[in-house]
Amino acid sequence: MPEPGAGSLAGSARPAAGAGVVVGVDLGGTKTAAALVAADGSPGPVHTAPTPAASGPEAVLDAVAALVTRVVTASGAPLRAVGVGAAGVIDAGRGVVVSATETFRDWPGTDVAGGLAARLAPLVAGPSASGSSAVAPLVVVENDVDAHAAGEAWRGAAAGARSALLVAVGTGVGGSVVLDGRPLRGAHHLAGEIGHAPVPGAEGLRCACGRPGHLEAVAAGPAIHRRYLALGGDPASPDARDVVARAGAGDELAARVVREAGAAVGRAVAGVVTVLDPEVVVVGGGVGGAGHLWWSALEGALRGEVVDVLADLPVLRAVLGDDAAVVGAARNAWSALGAAAPTAGRE
Repeated sequence: MPEPGAGSLAGSARPAAGAGVVVGVDLGGTKTAAALVAADGSPGPVHTAPTPAASGPEAVLDAVAALVTRVVTASGAPLRAVGVGAAGVIDAGRGVVVSATETFRDWPGTDVAGGLAARLAPLVAGPSASGSSAVAPLVVVENDVDAHAAGEAWRGAAAGARSALLVAVGTGVGGSVVLDGRPLRGAHHLAGEIGHAPVPGAEGLRCACGRPGHLEAVAAGPAIHRRYLALGGDPASPDARDVVARAGAGDELAARVVREAGAAVGRAVAGVVTVLDPEVVVVGGGVGGAGHLWWSALEGALRGEVVDVLADLPVLRAVLGDDAAVVGAARNAWSALGAAAPTAGRE
């Protein structure tokens, strides 16, 4: 049996034994990505497909299963296990969605592990086999940011660190605490969810979870764009990427909004690292690549808030990019199989 927090068998299905491939899946609100991942963390070509998040859970699971089938069929090998990093708060022990934002329709309560195991059972005997197999693949599911963090801890910016805080800033804001290469889940499956921490500057701003005042409401990409427009910015601006570009080109209002967003992340990170004292902080996501203005605001706020002993805490850029969650999700599957390469501590 896999250890607690590493995932579990979907229902009563038994995992395929012996040879076969492991697929990592990054299930996001707009796009799903999947790839074969070897036991040493090396990913194969990444396949992608749109996520029909607004069409309900069955449509989403059908789309994920179709994508995994495409990956496995291209390999010519049978399927052994699937690791999924999925949006929402996930009970990783059962592979079930506990709660989620409005992006996914009717997502809470979805049995992602069981639904995918049933759909992918025919692949266990090999992609060319017909009919369903009596043996289901092992399917393990975790939060997508936990998967991202596991990937960076296994083969990315936090490789070798015994403890790390990963913060992903993009369409939303997520976080994960990694201890000895494994994301901390928490008693309520919510450990690391920094995006829903209250922060100064977000008062009265509505978060995607429905509550006001959270970090995500001021720091996520859509929030940056909304705030720029609300403060009188050019209505022709289409998105946060454009706001960041305008900031770099000298638009003072855009620069203010970008700085305030970065500083909000920095203050939130300062609170978390003061409590947990991680070895390293890793920051990624689409907004995490916003450039010097955003980064300098983040680091300035962070280092201005922490005590002296944390003044030199490394704050690193994530290096695996879009592959991070795919690799991390696959690590969860390999770990459940007892075959993942270990993550060594820093000397």
